[in-house]
Amino acid sequence: MNTSLKKNIGRLAIVFGGLLLLNILGNYFYKRFDLTQDKRFTLSEAAKDIVENINSPIVVDIFLKGNFPPEFKRLQSETEQLLEEFSAYNSKINFEFIDPTEEGPERFQNQFQQFGLTPAQVSVTENGKQSTELVYPWALAHYDGKTVKIPLLKNQLGATSEERVNSSLQNLQYAFADGFKKLVMAKSRKVAVLKGNGEYDDRYIADFFSTLRDYYYIAPFTLDSVANNPEKTLRELNSFDLIVAAQPTEAFSDAEKYILDQYVMNGGKSLWLLDATQMQTDTISGKTFVFGKDLNLNDFFFKYGIRINPNLVKDVYSAPIVLASGEARESQYNQYPWFFSPLISSGNNHPIVSNIEAVKFEYASAIDTLPNGIKKTVLLTTSPITKIVGLPFPIDFDVEIPKNLQIVNEGPNPNEFNAGEVPLAVLLEGSFSSAFKNRVKPINLSGNFKNIDDGNASKMVVISDGDIIKNQLQGNRPLELGFDKMTNSFYGNKEFLLNTVNYLLDDTGLINIRTRQIAVPFLDRQKTVEQRTQWQAVNLLLPLVLLALFGLAFNFIRKRKYTR
Repeated sequence: MNTSLKKNIGRLAIVFGGLLLLNILGNYFYKRFDLTQDKRFTLSEAAKDIVENINSPIVVDIFLKGNFPPEFKRLQSETEQLLEEFSAYNSKINFEFIDPTEEGPERFQNQFQQFGLTPAQVSVTENGKQSTELVYPWALAHYDGKTVKIPLLKNQLGATSEERVNSSLQNLQYAFADGFKKLVMAKSRKVAVLKGNGEYDDRYIADFFSTLRDYYYIAPFTLDSVANNPEKTLRELNSFDLIVAAQPTEAFSDAEKYILDQYVMNGGKSLWLLDATQMQTDTISGKTFVFGKDLNLNDFFFKYGIRINPNLVKDVYSAPIVLASGEARESQYNQYPWFFSPLISSGNNHPIVSNIEAVKFEYASAIDTLPNGIKKTVLLTTSPITKIVGLPFPIDFDVEIPKNLQIVNEGPNPNEFNAGEVPLAVLLEGSFSSAFKNRVKPINLSGNFKNIDDGNASKMVVISDGDIIKNQLQGNRPLELGFDKMTNSFYGNKEFLLNTVNYLLDDTGLINIRTRQIAVPFLDRQKTVEQRTQWQAVNLLLPLVLLALFGLAFNFIRKRKYTR
């Protein structure tokens, strides 16, 4: 055996030994690397905290398999890679992709109906022909006898399939982390829904609070016992972590207001959804007018640093209104621009409003922020093309609709729509001073209670429209909050309010997952069609040309070597 052969065998043995050692070490040390620029497959700390609490197997069924457009193939691929990351962190997470059309959707029909898994209708263009396919972008996660649905496709107003998928990829880690949290994390926080001052009936807020019930304990709370036993009322109110006032229509008494004030002083969080206006129809003329509404809360909020003005905002960027024309069976429903329904798409990077769909308001009022020691963050504002209308104001569709159509067609008058970006939702954070500081108290608290004039750190969000929490009804059945059945459009009301409650309760982990930004490139369809023949020729001819060049070069080198 010559020296050269020995050297080659030695090198081969070293390589083989190194690979063997690497394989042995790989069984003991395991590491995954996320080489994507935006680290979209790297689990956030909040997601890891949820996943590490899983002690029993979780089985995830994903109904995203079959023949569908390329953008949904991307969604399928990214979903699989993300679940592999979850499974690598906790091996008790198992998943399976299911094609619901392979054996007919009837096999899964009961599950689809039970959990409300509605299919998405997408257009497929192949060989110049367009067809419609049904895609089920949903997952069901099963754990210890419980099941939750996980949406993989976000509803997005006026978006193409590619834009919806891109937005969904931004939301993918949040969707699974949120679903796993519902399954494995025990509830601990309590939310009180204020009643007794003309707030919304349960059926109009059913969808939001039924969703919120997956995370927190929900209970109604009235202030009726304030007059007889204020200490008991305050003690029971202090047992809640958050209070929600959903569109009160009756004024609060000073005693009720004082108990609410002391709740804030004790560090209680609150979400206020208020209208500073009310509509009344004149019985003689039949016309509808908008008037100011006094809930006896002006001094309450003024002390905290804001003021809800008794006016209306008109925003050119708004949601349409649907009006019927004709009679009985000949009625036709048409959409018209309606500037009293601002459509708010925030550019704010705050976790509450980052990466959410536009929020629909109705007959909202302007909020002023006042200087004091409280930190104020304006969450939502109108567009710059806004007008403020004083009250009382007549609502006459025969007048407003033609004017709105003219503005849409010809453009707004800058001297008329000059109010700029008007705040409609404000977050307040800090140590509040009592609204009754240096004032005569309406009631005296006794026992272990004492009047607090300078409170503990707290948070509250004030929104100048109570309608954003109101879901529509189909008969007596509540529809999903944010869905408008007349225009068949989805708005971001539900997502905004869920983020708000999570933030107020310091449950910010999932919100931070939602704010992550990832960039997902898609093919330009127009260029694809225009350059299809060119790239087909390149794909067919380039390999043949390279093979021919390699053959010529090989023959040339071979001839030179053996003709010497």
